[in-house]
Amino acid sequence: MNSFRLALWAFIAGGLIPVMAVINARLGKTLGEPIHAPVILFVIAFLTSCVIALSLTQSLPSLSTIKQASPIDFIGGMIVCSYVLSATLLAPRLGIGNFIMFAVVSQIITSAVIDNYGFFGATVREVSTLRIIGIVVLITGLVITQLAANNSPESKIGQNTDPDNAQPYQTDNKGLIEKPIQVHRET
Repeated sequence: MNSFRLALWAFIAGGLIPVMAVINARLGKTLGEPIHAPVILFVIAFLTSCVIALSLTQSLPSLSTIKQASPIDFIGGMIVCSYVLSATLLAPRLGIGNFIMFAVVSQIITSAVIDNYGFFGATVREVSTLRIIGIVVLITGLVITQLAANNSPESKIGQNTDPDNAQPYQTDNKGLIEKPIQVHRET
């Protein structure tokens, strides 16, 4: 595959992340428990991954092959779970754009550190001055978008409402999980 096709694939995959956040938040609302949405997402992801693996390789990994992996090699599943839970719970509160902006800036900074030092067995790719300047520009963009959002009269950041129907939410005692409050309206 040429580099343009790989870049396009990455671009499309990245574009689907905010879509996943919105749809998963909606699923959590439908289920009545936002924390249940990732459970459904991972069941579907597992089944889809199995179908793709079987289609492309005609096999699934054997237990003996899985046992050869280092324990740290399995942490990726916990990281993905953490990301999906975060997207499901934070995107409705911060807004999809804000959540993605923070996530992308964090990913770029973390990937630059991993590249520069070769953490986790990655190939060392020294971070150039130009790349550092790009990261500073990205961070500056994040700050500007947050300043713009906070100064905007229509900003809904920090408001405890559902933008679809302005239905109030109730937060659990840890302040993490929001559930719709049943509002009875007279007709």
